[in-house]
Amino acid sequence: MIAELLTVGFLAQAIRIAIPYACAAVGGAVTERSGVIDLAIESKLLWGAFAAAVAAHATGSVAAGIAAGVAAGALVGAVQLVLCVVLRADQVVVGVALNLMSYGLTRFLLEILYGSTANSPQTPGVGSAVWDSPIFWLAAAAIVAITVGLARTALGLRIRAAGDRPDALVTAGLSVVRVRLLALMIGGAIAGLGGAQLALAAHGFSGEMSGGRGYIALVIVILAGWRPARVAAICLAFGVADAIGLQLQLQLQGGGAEGLRILAQLFPYLLTLAVLAIAGSRSRAPRSLGR
Repeated sequence: MIAELLTVGFLAQAIRIAIPYACAAVGGAVTERSGVIDLAIESKLLWGAFAAAVAAHATGSVAAGIAAGVAAGALVGAVQLVLCVVLRADQVVVGVALNLMSYGLTRFLLEILYGSTANSPQTPGVGSAVWDSPIFWLAAAAIVAITVGLARTALGLRIRAAGDRPDALVTAGLSVVRVRLLALMIGGAIAGLGGAQLALAAHGFSGEMSGGRGYIALVIVILAGWRPARVAAICLAFGVADAIGLQLQLQLQGGGAEGLRILAQLFPYLLTLAVLAIAGSRSRAPRSLGR
């Protein structure tokens, strides 16, 4: 068992699992650093996956699928801003509503486009080779850019000010709404990239294929203290834990140990809860989050 974990193949599997979580969580961190509660991460993942599958099927191009997934996530972010910031709707309610709407509307569009509410036709995809996947390199570049950009650029300073001291932006003659729009579209685009990974790795879209990853990503954002580099590291750890859980399930398969197999499936989630219990109290949310 130990020898199987110390291989390049195991590392690639862990990274492949971690990519959607990392994109979703880093995107959510950007949104929340601007002061907007991002319960809609699940919606951004789902629409990113749906748009990527539709575009890749229509054009036969993986690049078109990735671009469509990124654009769809950014569009959800823009809709979220209009509802939460411009119209002043409750941010938690908006996030939950966008998620529920996405579950139903993507199935409805599947029926219209392909005559099925379950799956899209098979599409071109990125396959299982992580190192050859353009999404892996785009995700890595986005994580580095967001980590550096939030800490060391003027736009990053404005996004952080929008979440901590929006009155300071107003005093400087800047628009809080415009800064938050940029943050939500950037965060949505990165989350949409994670959705594209889900669809293109599976060579198609299936209903509700985000599978609750957006909610887990939000927990990771809180656990990491809204810091993108920590977010990415925790997502990688989650991917390793998930990959270990899969290896345990394979080891226990056919052995009659049903309880242990269920425990192996829960392993990454139990690990997340344990780490959250230990470190979660040290996190400090942006001062104006949700206001």
